[in-house]
Order: sequence, then structure tokens, then C-alpha cells
Amino acid sequence: MPQDNQDISIEVVRLAKRPQFLFVRSGRAERRKSLVVQARQRTGEAPGTHIGEGFTATKKVGNSVVRNRAKRRLREAARLLLPRFGKPGTDYVFIARDATADIGWTRLLDDMESALISLAAD
Repeated sequence: MPQDNQDISIEVVRLAKRPQFLFVRSGRAERRKSLVVQARQRTGEAPGTHIGEGFTATKKVGNSVVRNRAKRRLREAARLLLPRFGKPGTDYVFIARDATADIGWTRLLDDMESALISLAAD
């Protein structure tokens, strides 16, 4: 049985190429303690076709083990929240911060949710 808006299926696709990340970088950004979320509306496409998601962590976050853990946490949080709070026709890039790998799970979810809501309210 579907819950509230989860019956609407929006496809979420992964951003993989550097030009896609650079496109999103010139859009809007919301910064939180545990992450940064960048978003930009796609152009030249029918609106509402899908949501794009990309993940990155710089070497300032830590060694490869810490960076990979941070990106895994961001991917899981985005899997849970992006279909509900993401705007169709928009690409999002989630950037890990120093606290991403170790911060509490509910705090990470709260930070991501508040950033997505702020980005959707334009």
C-alpha cells in the first residue's frame, strides 16, 4: 500500500561525468554542518522527467576509507529523501564535509531534508 506521495514514481539517475557536476555547481547551494547540497534546474528537456544525483568528497574529508563511508551515507540518505523532497527536472550534487562520516544518522537526514526543502522553495 503506497504512503502519501510515494505512489508517484520519479526516476532518480546518477550524474557521472564532470561536465554534469560543473553544470550543477553554477546553480544554487545550501550548506549545512554535515553536507553541502547544490542544485540546478535542467534546461532543454521536458520538465519533470527525472531527478539527477551526484556525490563527491574531497581529500580534505579524510582518507579513502572515510571518504567512501561519507559517500555511502550520503547515497543512502539521498535514496530515502530525494524522491520525496527533490524537484523533478533538477540535478543535485551532494558534497561530503568533515562531519559527514561520523555525525548521527538522524542529524544527517535532518540536514539533508532541510537543504532539499530550501532548494525546492524557489
